[in-house]
Amino acid sequence: MRSSGTNGNLVAALRGPVVGATMLLAANVSMAQVPSLDAVKIGEAAGVAATVAADGVVRVAWARDDVRVTVDGFVLHPFAGLGSWATLRSLPEPPGHAMLMGDTVVFEDEVDAAIDAAFAHGLEVTALHNHFLLDEPRVFFLHIGGHGDPLALARGVKATWDAVRAVRAHNAAPQRGSRAAPSAENRITVPPLEAILGPGAAVTAGVAKWTWGHPARMHGVEVGGSMGITTWAAFSGTDARAAVSGDFAMTAAEVQPVLRALRAGGLSSVAIHHHMVGEDPPYYFVHFWGKGAAADLARAVEGAREAQARVQLR
Repeated sequence: MRSSGTNGNLVAALRGPVVGATMLLAANVSMAQVPSLDAVKIGEAAGVAATVAADGVVRVAWARDDVRVTVDGFVLHPFAGLGSWATLRSLPEPPGHAMLMGDTVVFEDEVDAAIDAAFAHGLEVTALHNHFLLDEPRVFFLHIGGHGDPLALARGVKATWDAVRAVRAHNAAPQRGSRAAPSAENRITVPPLEAILGPGAAVTAGVAKWTWGHPARMHGVEVGGSMGITTWAAFSGTDARAAVSGDFAMTAAEVQPVLRALRAGGLSSVAIHHHMVGEDPPYYFVHFWGKGAAADLARAVEGAREAQARVQLR
């Protein structure tokens, strides 16, 4: 073991100067090619002071200290993982444009408002997931992105964060679930929904589910719906008081149109992530949820499927 550690240290010592010099050269070349951003104006547009990294990236941040969060019995300080942030980097082309990457801390009742605000201001939503287990209240992270005028992007970040603040101004404590009595009755009438979504529903215990497969290759073989690359929608409850749960499988170009269509139909995105590594093309998945009349929910799902199909036809 001593020999292995010595060898590891020797390799690190030999590689360090070379790697460091290479990275420094690449950074110098990159910084020379990309114009700098005005951090003061970006901070003003975002509503918070901005900082500038050595490579010219401008960063704005907001620590979520407005809600007390515990994780597995520990009170979590914002520095331990409850920070919202966004970074902007200037692009060489087109002139004056920048790209945005960011992560916004959201509680369950803030997700829809944050997504709606991001879309309304031209931003992309690229992921939604959790970072913790046994957290109270439950914490989620909404990743955003975009390309364009840096001040417009910064204003989009501010709008997204302001939407979150507005939810908390209405209710200081994050709210969970419906106050309506839970329904354990499942008796969905299939034919009216098949008129919207097409034939092929599977029915178990009164729950009706549609599944559509997507093709891909992985490890040199064809994979698809039978391996789990599927879009699906399951309808529970009754025709008048239904819930839909489901998952869209999307290629990269389909993500934003599908997410926007789901929100336009009144459905909530509850997770946006990937399920596999190494498939071709890469697939992303959005899990969704909605409540209402079964036919209205079906039309919302079909609207998202149509948005996805329009991308596939391009």
